[in-house]
Amino acid sequence: MSPFSTAIKCIAPLLLLLCGCSALTPRSDANGASAAPPLGVAITAGQLTSATGCALAYRTYRPTSPVDNGDWVILAPGFLRTERRLRDLAVTLATTGVQVATLDFCNQKPWAGRHVQNASDMQALARHLGAQRVVYAGFSAGGLAALLAARGDPRAIGVVTLDLVDAQGLGVRAAAGLHKPLLALAGEPTNCNAGGNGRIVYAIAPRARVQHIAGAGHCDFESPTDTLCALVCQDPDGARRSHRRQVIVDASAAVSALLDGAAAAWPAPGYADRSRPPRGKEPSSF
Repeated sequence: MSPFSTAIKCIAPLLLLLCGCSALTPRSDANGASAAPPLGVAITAGQLTSATGCALAYRTYRPTSPVDNGDWVILAPGFLRTERRLRDLAVTLATTGVQVATLDFCNQKPWAGRHVQNASDMQALARHLGAQRVVYAGFSAGGLAALLAARGDPRAIGVVTLDLVDAQGLGVRAAAGLHKPLLALAGEPTNCNAGGNGRIVYAIAPRARVQHIAGAGHCDFESPTDTLCALVCQDPDGARRSHRRQVIVDASAAVSALLDGAAAAWPAPGYADRSRPPRGKEPSSF
């Protein structure tokens, strides 16, 4: 390994922190104006205090038509990333009638993931919102926090992970005692998903169902992503084809399956036939 490659590997978490530091500021267009909320979706920002004392910022995405069923999806970003990087999935879910809350973890540091505390903060947010049934979901290390949160919350009806990355064996231990559905979307093994170490978690969870997205890299599981993620994380698809639309469609289907009590029917038959859209047919909106 060259000195340059070694340096990039060592500073990757810091780079991702810097590129994700936009936090909960509204997304702006090229002229600096805040983007309007999507039609049919109400977006609000809030804050609560973590058990450790830090300020836990969050954002809710709700259908403008009243939803009064107590169901929530608590959606977490990856290590040192912000909730903004999951905006497209949150908006998509809200347009289908699902209440979603995203959050920025306030306890993690570049040198410490604090995954157990992150899981506790996800549970605290669910309580704060008055959730009666919860789907915990997350990207990368946020998927690990979602797994831990679902393992310890009786209100959880399941967990959806987006290219989960395990750390210190926490996911493996939690999966062994998880008797709720784990619906996992997984990409190719790369440097940013620890060589695909989530596969061990999926193999141990009694009710895990895995959907592999051929050719997908780690950055395909957040949307919008950024150029720095693309710089740091390997792209297993040499054509640089985006798989974000497929991730959003299939993650939304996974959430619906959990809310409808139909986890055993996910993924839908024929998924493998549509995992790689023909060149030139890839949707351009994600």
